Amino acid sequence: MNWGYTFSGLAVGLLVGLTGVGGGSLMTPLLVFLFGFKPSVAVGTDLLFAAITKTGGVWVHHNKHSSVDWKIVGWLALGSIPFALATLFVLKHFMEVGKETTGAITFTLGIALVLTSISLIVRSVLLNRAAKLKPIDDEHSTPENAGRFKHLQIPATVLIGAVLGVLVTLSSVGAGALGTVALLFLYPRMTTLKIVGTDLAHAIPLTAVAGLGHLSLGNVDLILLVSLLLGSLPGIWIGSHLSAKIPERFLRPVLACILMLIGLKFVLQ
Repeated sequence: MNWGYTFSGLAVGLLVGLTGVGGGSLMTPLLVFLFGFKPSVAVGTDLLFAAITKTGGVWVHHNKHSSVDWKIVGWLALGSIPFALATLFVLKHFMEVGKETTGAITFTLGIALVLTSISLIVRSVLLNRAAKLKPIDDEHSTPENAGRFKHLQIPATVLIGAVLGVLVTLSSVGAGALGTVALLFLYPRMTTLKIVGTDLAHAIPLTAVAGLGHLSLGNVDLILLVSLLLGSLPGIWIGSHLSAKIPERFLRPVLACILMLIGLKFVLQ
């Protein structure tokens, strides 16, 4: 057991609780740069870490708030799960023939971090715009009320799921921040609470499938996983309670800049 990992889990958990920024965009770069883990091990471990930590959040959203649109979760998963499995198959093939996959994982991680940093800013703009619209009833927040674009909404949702499936499997980043922004674009009149709950519910099977796939490839450090969980779970709880006292409008731009710099470093290295 390494208490440095546990403390890092606590710090990341606090930031996740304070800002809602996905743990993958914070944890994976930390494991690579601070502790020197291979990108593949950092990604694989973080995927299982995300699947476990997000499960509690979905339980709250589904049972307490009834804020999960399971239809949309199904459409997203229809794209993400097959593409996640396909990506794992490709990674396994490259490993079997002796080709190095670190470069592809590192580059994808950099791209995902850059996109996440942009999404943090875009998300604020979209939320402000959504606040000016009158949210429609949850039962009517699906494509039936999408107007002339309703025939494109389901295919677009499946396509977004497919992109997330590849991106998350290769980088462990994107299931939260990028998924939320995509849903805000596709369903601008859905309540914010339901968008967050729906995105969170979709992230669990995606990160679980991708994480178990990486486990089968030997890309998961179980001692690291347990150490991170010991710190992050109380960290998320504390951060979520402090979030009302610390305005996230100050934290989000700072985090966006940090993630942009880290992402560019991954892309250019």
